[in-house]
Order: sequence, then C-alpha cells, then structure tokens
Amino acid sequence: MTGKPIKTPGPDHPIAITPHPGRVVVRAGGQVVAESRKALVLREASYPPVFYIPRGDADMTRLQRSATTTYCPYKGDCSYFSIPAGGARATDAVWSYETPHPAAAAIAGHLAFYPDRVEAIEAPPD
Repeated sequence: MTGKPIKTPGPDHPIAITPHPGRVVVRAGGQVVAESRKALVLREASYPPVFYIPRGDADMTRLQRSATTTYCPYKGDCSYFSIPAGGARATDAVWSYETPHPAAAAIAGHLAFYPDRVEAIEAPPD
C-alpha cells in the first residue's frame, strides 16, 4: 500500500472500459505513432471518452519517457511520454497507468494520447 487514497468508481464517478470496434490511428510530427484494432475506450464520469491503445500497437521508438508522474485515486499512478517529433506541443502527450487499480485493470499495458498534443486521433467507422 502506498498510503495514497484509492476510490472505487460508483454512481457519482462511474468508469466503464469497453473494446473499440474499429481502428484507431494516432499521428504526431507527421508520423503514425500508434495504430490499433485492439483499442479500449474508457468513459469516466463526465469526461470525454479516451482511447487506450496497447503498447504493442504503438511505435515506442517514437516516444520518450518523461519524468512527469501524476496520481488518480480511481486509476492509480500515471506515467508520461513525450513525442520528440511533435515538438514542444507533444511534451507529455502520452500517458499510461502501468499498474492501475483493480477498477481500471484493463488499461494496464496501454497508452492514451492527449488530442490537443498530437496532430490527430482518427477512429473512422469501419
């Protein structure tokens, strides 16, 4: 136990994680940095839905681990990556809950991207 508070999602703060039925492509710095047909969609409280892409479907050579970390009482410790090819805009553009709390266990081994720090997150209907 880290001594940090853990909150269980409930009616006041629901979390739902479901498979995305199509393909998701993330572009930054003129390059595809991730492309997946195995993405998950996390819906949390009133926040916009977030795509979580398996690390195996991201080009990890285009990402650089950052020293930035944060904590979410619902999901756990969060680490960040920057995308050097995307310039200053892409600093800490990617986040990951490497060992999330049980309520968010499905997103372990996945990456999420800030839409305003990459060129595009495309999820066209199939």
